Amino acid sequence: MKLIIDDADLNQIKSIYEYYPVDGVTTNPSILAKTGRPPYQVLEEIRTYLGSEAELHVQVVARDAVGMAEDAYRIVERLGRGTFVKIPAIPEGFKAMKQLCSEGIRVTATAVYTPMQAFLAGKCGADYTAPYINRIDNMGYNGVETAQRIHTVFRNNGLKTEVLAASFKNSQQILELCEFGIGAATAAPAVIEALVNNAAITGAVDAFTADFEKLVGIGKTMSNC
Repeated sequence: MKLIIDDADLNQIKSIYEYYPVDGVTTNPSILAKTGRPPYQVLEEIRTYLGSEAELHVQVVARDAVGMAEDAYRIVERLGRGTFVKIPAIPEGFKAMKQLCSEGIRVTATAVYTPMQAFLAGKCGADYTAPYINRIDNMGYNGVETAQRIHTVFRNNGLKTEVLAASFKNSQQILELCEFGIGAATAAPAVIEALVNNAAITGAVDAFTADFEKLVGIGKTMSNC
């Protein structure tokens, strides 16, 4: 499973990349709005930092298929054809997906709440579909189970599309999807850090260090004892 950062703060992105084996960045209009800066200025900085090979997902804002396609063309023109264009999984979005996928533009279907939305996006040729795990939970359904069902639908129907799960509230949700073998998950930096932010882990490391320092002296390590 790929692990992707859901953020547009370059400092946060750099911090996560420094420590964790992540595979790219996802953004959406709300995330970009939080930066308070021109969208393409932010996105081009992220693309420059990531390089041309890492995944970058950027969402269209237009509401009709023609406008979505125009947004998509501008996105790949500014950020490279390797960029995944996020298209909402709605009727106008499916129309845009069919066109863009036929032209070789990478597409991530977003705003996915049901397996049938995902199936239709897969039939359009989308590379990813992004179910919103926590938002599905908040509607009274099971977000993790929905993502798992979508993954099964893709595999049982011979579709190349992968699940890109989004909208997490805790690391347990990511673990369950990782165990199931879905394609990717995108999470905020705080959620990624929480994957290993555990008092028991910290306590174990502290105990090892304290025992070693009793033996050889405070501040000593295996490099200088």
